[in-house]
Order: sequence, then C-alpha cells, then structure tokens
Amino acid sequence: MSRARILDSADEAVSGIEDGSTVLVGGFGMAGMPLDLIDALIRQGAKDLTVVSNNAGNGEAGLAALLQAGRVRKVICSFPRQTDSYVFDGLYRAGKVELEVVPQGNLAERIRAAGAGIGAFYSPTGVGTLLAEGKETRTIDGRAYVLEYPIKGDVALVSAHRADTMGNLVYRKTARNFGPVMATAATTTIVQVREIVPAGGIDPESVVTPGIYVHRIVQEAC
Repeated sequence: MSRARILDSADEAVSGIEDGSTVLVGGFGMAGMPLDLIDALIRQGAKDLTVVSNNAGNGEAGLAALLQAGRVRKVICSFPRQTDSYVFDGLYRAGKVELEVVPQGNLAERIRAAGAGIGAFYSPTGVGTLLAEGKETRTIDGRAYVLEYPIKGDVALVSAHRADTMGNLVYRKTARNFGPVMATAATTTIVQVREIVPAGGIDPESVVTPGIYVHRIVQEAC
C-alpha cells in the first residue's frame, strides 16, 4: 500500500495548509521551483507564512507571486536579491516582509539537521559577521564556530522529475537542489512531478528521496 497519496490536482495537494505555517520551497532560482504548487497555494489562501527557500523570488512567478499576493510574513533564504527580485525588494523596503539571511551551506545543513533529528550544530560560516550576532560561539581546535539550529517545516513544496506510486522520487539535474533535504524536514511533504510510474518503475539504486518522506504527489499540468 502506498504511503503517498496521488492526487488529481495541485489545489487538492495543498489543501489544509494553515495560516502561519513554515513552508519549505525547493528551487535554485527557477530551477526546480514547484510552480504548480505555489500557484495552488495562492488560490488556497493561507497567509502569514514563513517561507524558506534559496532565493526570495524571481520576476512575478513562483515565490514572487506568493509574495505579491501578500501571503508571506517572513522569508528565510540565502540570496534575497538578484536582478529580478523587485517584488521582494519593494515589500522589504516597505517593511511588509521580514528577512532572515542564512549562508547557503548553513541553510542546507540546517534543513538537513531537522530531517536527521540533529538538535544543533557548530559551523564556521558566518563567524565574525552580522549573521553571527546574538548566537553562541565556541572555539574548537583553534577555530571559531557559531551554533546553528535546525529549520523544520510544517510543509515542504518540492518539484521532482519522476515518482512511483510508492512515493519514491528522482530529480533532473540541477532541479534537484534543496528538494531532497526539504522532503525529510517537513511534517507534510507535497511533490509535483513530471511523471508517475508504477511501483518498481524506478531503479532502486536511482531513488534519491525514499517514499517514506513523501505524503502527497500531483502530476504537473501539461
């Protein structure tokens, strides 16, 4: 029996996401961005969200559209600004959205730590900068480290290339990015995929995200 539910629409997949949720959103820029799920979340109406992603939106699609709809209270990301991040830029300058900047490696490791059940870890990244202010530091073998805590999501929105009916996932090239660690770190992991195949249709040696971490699957709109 499949652990993951295969649903007919992205709207059904994002149902039940509550106001104030922490939402992990896969993607590196637009690569691997779960656009169908984000559009459905906008229609669904959840607000006061904390969004965790690598970027803070591009153009007016995906995360930028969610921000523009006024649904996001806080963004936790590595690269909030790029040439086409004008939606986020405007909201931040107007004081309408909070920002927590996390170095990219720390961001990935904080999410992975949540999925692995690690209570906290020491990282050398950010030591001596504004990003370390107020955080515990420790010297280990003569090098300074800062204590970082896990980032756990109520929901993860992930884009993968293929799923089987048991929820096992494979990704396509750089679209993989944060998807695997986010899938492990959320209470509910929702995945949009290009293709759904029968159980056994994916070589077990090729599975990146095991189905035990996946709760809802929807096939992308054509």
